[in-house]
Amino acid sequence: MNFYINQSIPINYLRVGSLNNSSVLQIGSAGIIKPLSTLYNTGGFTEAAPEALSPGESPEGASEGALVPLTPPAAS
Repeated sequence: MNFYINQSIPINYLRVGSLNNSSVLQIGSAGIIKPLSTLYNTGGFTEAAPEALSPGESPEGASEGALVPLTPPAAS
């Protein structure tokens, strides 16, 4: 037997410290929360990803230095 409950809960102030990937924030009736995880290949990839690099190792063809151009700090 399924019960469907409609609630109206006015919330004037809600402070949430943190939520993680597995966290659930529920306001309202206690019941069963069915987890749902859907994964999509939005990039159209057909092959496995390349192996991860070791720390400090740079990818092939990468030049030394910053990979993102950085501007020097402004003089104050």
